[in-house]
Amino acid sequence: MGRLSTFGQHLYTGRISIDFVGRRMVWYLVSAVLMIGSAAGLGVHGLERGIDFKGGVEFTAQVSTANAATVDDLREAAVDTGLDAASAPVVNTSGDSTIRLQTGALSQDETSQVVEALKGAGASEVSQNLVGPSWGTEVAKKALTGLIVFLVIVVLFIWAYFREWRMSVAAMVALAHDIVITVGVYAWSGFEVTPATVTGFLTILGYSLYDTVVVFDKVRENTRGIASSTTRIYSEQANLAVNQTLVRSINTSITALLPVGALLVVGVGVLGSGPLKDLALALFVGMAVGTYSSIFIATPLAAQLKERDPAVRAHTEKVLARRAKDLVGASASTPASPARPVTTSGSAGRQQPQRSSRQKRRGR
Repeated sequence: MGRLSTFGQHLYTGRISIDFVGRRMVWYLVSAVLMIGSAAGLGVHGLERGIDFKGGVEFTAQVSTANAATVDDLREAAVDTGLDAASAPVVNTSGDSTIRLQTGALSQDETSQVVEALKGAGASEVSQNLVGPSWGTEVAKKALTGLIVFLVIVVLFIWAYFREWRMSVAAMVALAHDIVITVGVYAWSGFEVTPATVTGFLTILGYSLYDTVVVFDKVRENTRGIASSTTRIYSEQANLAVNQTLVRSINTSITALLPVGALLVVGVGVLGSGPLKDLALALFVGMAVGTYSSIFIATPLAAQLKERDPAVRAHTEKVLARRAKDLVGASASTPASPARPVTTSGSAGRQQPQRSSRQKRRGR
């Protein structure tokens, strides 16, 4: 802990500096590869929609003990019915004595057939609930509306708070970056998209934005009155801001990812499926990617856009010109090193120190 604190202090004072802004093309390339991989996942696998979005039937079975063996028995019983809609059911536990099984759309006779199969596999009581796809469509529309309203408010907030449209653009790019990669991970993992997933997506937007705003606030503090300064250019001050908030971002991310990771492990390893797993995956990936984008994408992009401003460009040229002038002046004022005495080889070169030595003895 002491070493981390010392490292953070060196980053804050500038004694140690990681060039995040100067190496932005490297980070852009990494993000481009991740986004291409995410797009490939969407193209190859697509998103596996849950029952709430595609419709189907949810069976709630009461059993003596809801454990892994009972879950497997009920799943096999549903598959053994031979119905296409029940060929790949989603089964998860709910409490100590309840198991929920989700299938595709079924007719009334097919529903009764599945109920009888579940009772034959050990379920004492089975109830069913028909879920229409219209409800999932309504949820998706409301989520999209909420996302649009959220993004509009974010743009207005950042523009009003920082008085800088370039930071609004950089924050929006970072948010889009986080969503695309998170959705791509969902596609590759095969997890179902449920209302809990949508909730997780909206939550990670707020988390990513919070981290970005913290870094931007430090950038604004470091660049306040930069036009009258001749020591650092805008990009260097922005890079210093990222370094100054780096340890805080890492600590915050680790603190948030640990409990979310525990939820993901419980959802996948213990429960097997369900909204907890879907929510945890969205939060875990989104928080990790959001931290990356705040450090490696948002601030470097904001600095790059700001460098195109004529006033900032003129200031940069002035600072660089002064540095070049100081470097030339320092080279000219450096005294030349004294010439080394020339030594000659042979007997003449060896006799000179002997004569000097005899003169010293005579003087005594």
